[in-house]
Amino acid sequence: MNTLDNLLYKINNAKELDYGNIISDSIELFKKVWLKGLVVVLFVLISVICISFLFSLIGLAPVLNQDIFNEGFDFKAVARFYSSSAIYGIPQNMLVATLNLAFVAAFYRICKQIVLGENEPEDYFYFFKKEYFTKVFMLGIIYTGIATVAQFLCFIPYIYVFVPLSYFAVILANNPNLSEMEIVKASFALGNKKWLITFGTMFVAGLIAMLGVLGCLIGIVFTMSIIYLPSFLIYKDAIGFDATNAIDEIGTHNDF
Repeated sequence: MNTLDNLLYKINNAKELDYGNIISDSIELFKKVWLKGLVVVLFVLISVICISFLFSLIGLAPVLNQDIFNEGFDFKAVARFYSSSAIYGIPQNMLVATLNLAFVAAFYRICKQIVLGENEPEDYFYFFKKEYFTKVFMLGIIYTGIATVAQFLCFIPYIYVFVPLSYFAVILANNPNLSEMEIVKASFALGNKKWLITFGTMFVAGLIAMLGVLGCLIGIVFTMSIIYLPSFLIYKDAIGFDATNAIDEIGTHNDF
């Protein structure tokens, strides 16, 4: 059984997970990795700002025409802007998705080391190495393509694909040997299998992250990384890491 078949087998036979356990484990893990998460969030935000500035500088960033609000809300004008933004924003979104995947996958790798008690150096640029970056870039293109098509199919399909897309970085971090299409296939398999609990726990984690707004707004930068943790913990509990087998752990629950 090859790596992908083994992974899909574990996904298909994954145990049922508890919402409360995932949320509580996310909070406990966040207490240990919040500083590392802050570094990743800052890297992502700086990347987005720099890419947006660059595309604005060369005139490739879509600009909202404020005249559409002068005589009331013009739904058709907003829809046209939405469509044009989705199209013209593809190159920019591909770069953003690529850098985001690389940084978040590195964050998940660090989280895995902490969970397993491994004493390894923290490498936030691990997936920028030449043996991985081409793969990450291709995943960024695929991510953008799927997200763009889902946007054109209206809001509901985009909500649906958001869950499988959130597993791209998780699968990559734990299975860097898989090909791009194998990572996509495994992400959608796990996303479909655990869609409700993933969406629900990420929604709650998002609400918790919003508490950072109370810290003079900028506090959300410190709490934002908790949003990444539910999908990581679902992968951990449903599939297990290389050192563990989730099928053998049925009936157990690990506290942090």
